[in-house]
Parts: sequence; structure tokens; C-alpha cells
Amino acid sequence: MSSLTITTVQTALHWEDREANLAMLEKKISAVTDRMEIVVLPEMFSTGFTMQPERLAEPMDGPTVRWMKKMAAAKRIILTGSVVIEEGGNYYNRLLWVLPNGQLGHYDKRHRFAFAGEDKHYSHGHRRLIASVNGWKINLQVCYDLRFPVWARQQMYLSEVNQPDIQVQPEPEYDILINVANWPERRSHAWKTLLTARAIENQCFVVGVNRVGKDGNDIYHSGDSMVIDPMGETLYHKSHDEELNTITLQKSILNDIRSKLPFLKDGDHFSIHNADEHE
Repeated sequence: MSSLTITTVQTALHWEDREANLAMLEKKISAVTDRMEIVVLPEMFSTGFTMQPERLAEPMDGPTVRWMKKMAAAKRIILTGSVVIEEGGNYYNRLLWVLPNGQLGHYDKRHRFAFAGEDKHYSHGHRRLIASVNGWKINLQVCYDLRFPVWARQQMYLSEVNQPDIQVQPEPEYDILINVANWPERRSHAWKTLLTARAIENQCFVVGVNRVGKDGNDIYHSGDSMVIDPMGETLYHKSHDEELNTITLQKSILNDIRSKLPFLKDGDHFSIHNADEHE
């Protein structure tokens, strides 16, 4: 329970071609023989970063979700990445968190990339999703969310203890931040800097998974998928090339850093209110 294995999938994507992308990703994942626990795919991995949800969105029982459930069950993994989803007449850039038993959670991208018109086509999410795996807590985000540190900021909580005479110290709400992206190469310096900043300020591991290659709008993506430790040190970094990489994170390293450098307890207390309450 003290370690967690994460496999990052940095890949080119076939533009707006679900069948080709799912076949390609299935081949890549099926070829891995090493032990995997969590497999992380890029943002909109079945289509690329499309502004055509009216044509390409699928329901929660659609082919991509069914494929994710099939792969999670076959490889006994947790599979995550974002998909274009239609629900209740709205379109979402939705990150799915699919367990081997078919259960799933989801996070709808909070911050839509207005520079590319995402706000014109997609509805935003209202709440964070923090998943729990083998004693690890994982905060799940999508691409542009990375630019908004308040949305990722750790808050300290008291864990539940049934014995009132035991004094409990506040704990950070998560241990790993995962961000899945289609982040263009022209702003790769910002991507790498912000991933590192999120790790340092939140004393957590950060996993950023980005695509490579040109999309249908002739925008080039350099990948630069990264895994960063709570001190901001880079544990893994890959530019330009397609690669599946598996890394094992150690809880003892995280606990040691938080114990020796207890910065989080000095942070400001705050709450995030749903913007819709004021609209």
C-alpha cells in the first residue's frame, strides 16, 4: 500500500477518428507486460481537441466508455483520460476514472479554454474529483485547469477517528495531481513550469500527460509529459516522441517531505464557491 504504479501514455492522435484512436491505444496498452495500476491517457484521447461536440460527442454508455471498461477489466487497471460526452443536452470535456470492476467516476473540466472557443461548445464542471487508490488520494484535472492554482490548492482536513481522546493532525486532501492535456508546443515552457509549481506549492506528486504531433488545426504538440516529486524535482520527462512509461511512486518519500517541511499547515484557509450561484 506504500507505493503506486502509474503508466503515462504519450501518443499522437488521429484527428476526430474514434475508431482509429481506440484501436491504436488498445494495441499500445495490450503490449505492456509490466505491472500497471493506473494508466493515464491524454485529453480527448479518442478525438483530439475538437470543437465539434455536436458531431462527435457520445453518451456515457457510448463506444469510448465501453472500450475503457473493457480495457480496464482485461488489464486489471484503472484507466483515465478525457472524452467528449453529451449529457442532459450539454457537452462536456469529461475526464473518466474507470475501475477494473466497471465502476467509474468523472470530472468535468472546470476551466474551458476560451482562446480556442471551448467555452462556446462545452459546459463547465462544478466540482473537483479526488479519487482514492490503495491509501493514495488523487486530484484529477484537465489541461487548462493547470493555469488556475486556487482550483488545485491543497486544503488541510481532519481525518475521521472514532476515539475522541486521540488528537488528530490535519492532513492534505490529496497526494497526487494528475493533469491530462492537449497542450501546444508553443506554450510548452508554461506547461512545464506550471506542473512544477503545482507540485511544490501543494507538496504532492504531479503527473502531466500530453499528446504529441499535429492536430487537425495544424497545431503541433511536443508532449513533454512529466512526473514531478513534491520538491519540484523531475522524475520523468519526455518530449516529442510517443512513449508509454511506467513509474512507481513511493508514499514514504511524500510523507518524509511533508514531515520535515510542514509548509501546508501555514497556508490560508479558504473555500471555493460555485460560480453558478452568482449567475
